[in-house]
Amino acid sequence: MPVEAALVINTALLRLVAWLLAAAVTFVTLGPQGVRPHPVLGQPGDHALAFLLVGIFFGLAYPQRRWTVSAVAIALIGLLEIMQLWVPGRHARLEDFVVDALSACVGFALSAAADRMMARSGEDPDPLTRERR
Repeated sequence: MPVEAALVINTALLRLVAWLLAAAVTFVTLGPQGVRPHPVLGQPGDHALAFLLVGIFFGLAYPQRRWTVSAVAIALIGLLEIMQLWVPGRHARLEDFVVDALSACVGFALSAAADRMMARSGEDPDPLTRERR
């Protein structure tokens, strides 16, 4: 398999995982009580881990648009929190929004740091740029 094809597959896989994570977080946030997992790390810890992973995967999947994707992510995290006002048994809290948004931002920062480390090692961190060469 040519390198370019492998890079396209890697990018597609990263994007698929990112969107599946976003869908899972949305479903758990707005879904019925019976589908919500029991907290493993406590509510703030579970929130932080979930949105950290969302930030990392979206940051890696869309490196050329990281700032835009992070701004959209923060807006959508706020929307998810507000939408909980209409879900029975759920509540919208500013503290949850802050934990979720900050965790996603840390994930985006970690993905940017990973890109920088790859660039220093001489490898272009963006598969789409590598593909165009």
